[in-house]
Amino acid sequence: MPPLPTALFDYTLPESLIAQTPAARRDASRLLVVHRETHRIEHRVFTDLGEYLRPGDLLLRNNAAVLPARLLASRPTGGAVECLLLRPAASGAENEWWCLLRPGKKLPVGAHFGRPGAFDATVLEKDAEGAARVAFACEPAEASIVAVANRIGEVPLPPYITRQHTPDERAADLARYQTVYADHARQVAAAAPTAGLHFTPELLASLRTSGVRTADVTLHVGLGTFKPIATDTVDAHAIHREIYEVPPATQQAVLAPEPGCRRVAIGTTTVRTLEDFCRKHAARPVPRGEAFRDEAAIYLYPPVRFAAIDALVTNFHQPRSTLLCLVAAFLTPGSTDGVAWLKEIYAEAIAREYRFFSYGDAMLIL
Repeated sequence: MPPLPTALFDYTLPESLIAQTPAARRDASRLLVVHRETHRIEHRVFTDLGEYLRPGDLLLRNNAAVLPARLLASRPTGGAVECLLLRPAASGAENEWWCLLRPGKKLPVGAHFGRPGAFDATVLEKDAEGAARVAFACEPAEASIVAVANRIGEVPLPPYITRQHTPDERAADLARYQTVYADHARQVAAAAPTAGLHFTPELLASLRTSGVRTADVTLHVGLGTFKPIATDTVDAHAIHREIYEVPPATQQAVLAPEPGCRRVAIGTTTVRTLEDFCRKHAARPVPRGEAFRDEAAIYLYPPVRFAAIDALVTNFHQPRSTLLCLVAAFLTPGSTDGVAWLKEIYAEAIAREYRFFSYGDAMLIL
């Protein structure tokens, strides 16, 4: 089939519908339910999710925790620096990280910056995409840069959240730009797996009582998730890479689901993890009882088919994004018909003033 023009994944969104703050209560956000077999949609609230799940269904979650990874610092000359921690360096050194630096051009290899009482940093290397490998010397000396970030860092909110951040809002964002099931021993995400932000402990308990099970994966969500497709066709886009881990119990549950079980992915990061895992596992199975670790470079767009999931909870995504491509593909696997249908669904959501993007409302695709 001919390449898909990226323009097919564009749409016009009123700025007023970009959610700047989360809903007053996580599960009070709205829920647009899509029934793929009948092409029917419903307008509900997230607390109604349990009405669409049944005993034996499996909720698959990304348990990565968001690190308050935005560090404000300065150069020896006094110029301001913004350092965003992306991922640990492959060297294995605890205090070496790949980062995004602003102003990057004024911080070449060998440059220094820091924050008194917190850390000193040295730029060791830069890659072709502008990221910098940075070595941190922390205060106190035994501290890790992760501990320093938890003490002084700011939440790396997406660029479309433009409100001013007061100290009270920092505390609120630290709590709300994080899922309630995040594993804080796994502070590896530069952005939240936002479809999970709608869940509350009470809703999860109710689903467990009704016989819905859960299983976790960990994907190191990177800033590439916000990178728009800049090429004329979807297939020409260079997809970003993200490290992931699938524990043994989740491997078994996904590869050999129990009869009648629907594998319900919470968010596109979970989909990306499991689809990459399923495609690689056959060629590289791991010993029984071991976690499967790899780097997801999978790109899911129409007319791809899905091997690991049967239903999807997701937020509303940015125009010309790879996430929008994934959702269109999932609406009609094996076909490109989902592109036009997704635009119809989004037009309905805009007309009904759903809230969009990270702090916005959700969709359930069955």
